[in-house]
Amino acid sequence: MLDVPLLIGGQSCPARDGRTFDRRNPVTGAVVSRAAAATLEDADAAVAAAQAAFPAWAALAPNERRSRLLRAAGQLQARSAEFIAAAGETGAMANWYGFNVQLAANILREAASMTTQINGEVIPSDVPGSFAMALRQPCGVVLGIAPWNAPVILATRAIAMPLACGNTVVLKASELSPAVHRLIGQVLQEAGLGDGVVNVISNAPEDAPAIVERLIANPAVRRVNFTGSTRVGRIVGELSARHLKPALLELGGKAPLLVLEDADLDAAVQAAAFGAYFNQGQICMSTERLIVDARVAEDFVARLAAKIASLPAGNPEAADSVLGSLVDASAGTRIQGLIDDALEQGATLVAGGQLAGSILQPTLLDGVTEAMRLYREESFGPVAVVLRGAGDEALLRLANDSEFGLSAAIFSRDIGRALALAQRLESGICHINGPTVHDEAQMPFGGVKASGYGSFGGKAAIEQFTQLRWITLQNGPRHYPI
Repeated sequence: MLDVPLLIGGQSCPARDGRTFDRRNPVTGAVVSRAAAATLEDADAAVAAAQAAFPAWAALAPNERRSRLLRAAGQLQARSAEFIAAAGETGAMANWYGFNVQLAANILREAASMTTQINGEVIPSDVPGSFAMALRQPCGVVLGIAPWNAPVILATRAIAMPLACGNTVVLKASELSPAVHRLIGQVLQEAGLGDGVVNVISNAPEDAPAIVERLIANPAVRRVNFTGSTRVGRIVGELSARHLKPALLELGGKAPLLVLEDADLDAAVQAAAFGAYFNQGQICMSTERLIVDARVAEDFVARLAAKIASLPAGNPEAADSVLGSLVDASAGTRIQGLIDDALEQGATLVAGGQLAGSILQPTLLDGVTEAMRLYREESFGPVAVVLRGAGDEALLRLANDSEFGLSAAIFSRDIGRALALAQRLESGICHINGPTVHDEAQMPFGGVKASGYGSFGGKAAIEQFTQLRWITLQNGPRHYPI
């Protein structure tokens, strides 16, 4: 069992009232981590520590911040085995956590490269002798709220660019992966960023609403970023607006993969299987809707069904498991309800559908219609549905018929045709002849509609985590009307 204290001002500490909560392996039920259950006063202390550390961190030369972040990236990657050892918190496969660590290290490296790219500009002024500038400066304390599904990637993303821009941070760990999120803070602390530059608090699930509200309301918190469900994202967005705090929100998705009639079907099948079922479909970019031209739909479905047969889900520690567990058994029950609703209304179960506790076999349904919940609701599980259309315009209408707009993909041998469609898709991300699940540290990452607003990643994030200021320098006399 992993002991998970709070990290406040560079010190490991218990919750003020000594409370803890347990996170259990969804497959075995064994306690994986026992985490401190922060109080409201602990939340205040974490923000105060970040605020106290802000002046010194913001004043560091950009190349000094760069060197510290690069050191942290190397140390994080070197401790990959420790992160993988905590994979039992979510029931994920070891290869998923290994990939998480690799990308998270790259996120820190990319953030390090941005420390010298936080640029301003000189703006011509109509006032004689006035030298006008727009400068980007650090905001202060940034609150990052990260989810459990890609725990190393998304928690690192929540804090890396804020740090590069000269801010200090408080990371609110997920209740479902507290050990992993706390370990990120420990790595950054040991890399020498400085006491209070990164603070990590964990909370019992029942305390989450009060802790989040307390953190957002704190006057020292100047920016908020959240990755998670659209339902909770609305709450975070509303709280942030109430306190006039800019928020960056990356929320749910129901990614479409369009298969045009001229597509390479084998390539499309490989991308669809990876996008729909990797990490049990518990990725915001997961492929949930396979929108296929009717002329090739039968062939595509048959090939995908054969691929699914080679992807058994099971205990992540079993040698024959290709896919792992859902985050808990209740997720399986929820997803089974979506599947049953579709089947009761006439959908066809092409593959999978078997549920045993938190283990759900990869599932493919055909004949899904607008009347079924799976047509619109995000499953956040290993479930994909086939929607058929006649021609590109019909496929495009189906793809855009969703409240979500995060990631999308198009498969076609005609690149110009695919690019024209991509520009009309209502999504923040679109990949041509590639899977919907794709992330790189330097790319702008964000969605539209109910998938949120703003972008993480590289230069795009500088705008989110700096304050643009107008400063003038008057040279010589100035005329005044009175």
